[in-house]
Amino acid sequence: MAQIIAVVGKSRSGKTTLIEKMIPELKKRGYRIGSVKHAHHGFEIDKKGKDSFRHRAAGADVVVVASPEEIAMVKRVRTDSLDNLEIYFADMDLVLVEGYKRTRQPKIEVFDQRSHKEPLGLSKKELVAFVTDDAVEVDVPLYRTDQIGDLCDLVERRYLKI
Repeated sequence: MAQIIAVVGKSRSGKTTLIEKMIPELKKRGYRIGSVKHAHHGFEIDKKGKDSFRHRAAGADVVVVASPEEIAMVKRVRTDSLDNLEIYFADMDLVLVEGYKRTRQPKIEVFDQRSHKEPLGLSKKELVAFVTDDAVEVDVPLYRTDQIGDLCDLVERRYLKI
């Protein structure tokens, strides 16, 4: 099963940007990377009237749109726990999850003082690392937002190298 690391932080803290930087760095090192974005209010990836939309509207439990190069799947599952999603990432080395701050998986917190006064306040036990360009004191490895290589070194050492 793939290792899962949650990238957490308050809204507009830089979570997506951090993941966007980590993925190519880890891919360059030869790892297969998956990602999950936690959407709090649901989402639609299909357009009304398209065949796949119509399949789902007709009651299909799973709809897959397949092309020669990629697939997209819509499946109704309980996503209150990442355990229900792990099966979809069996062939990945690492899954970076945006959100799911209450998960049991290790976490990297992103903090931006321009958007929020305080970090989430997670325990040292939960955190792998803390990423910020602000002056904060934490009890875990601290990285600036431009230290992606160093952050990926830590992830690789702890979770990817056997």
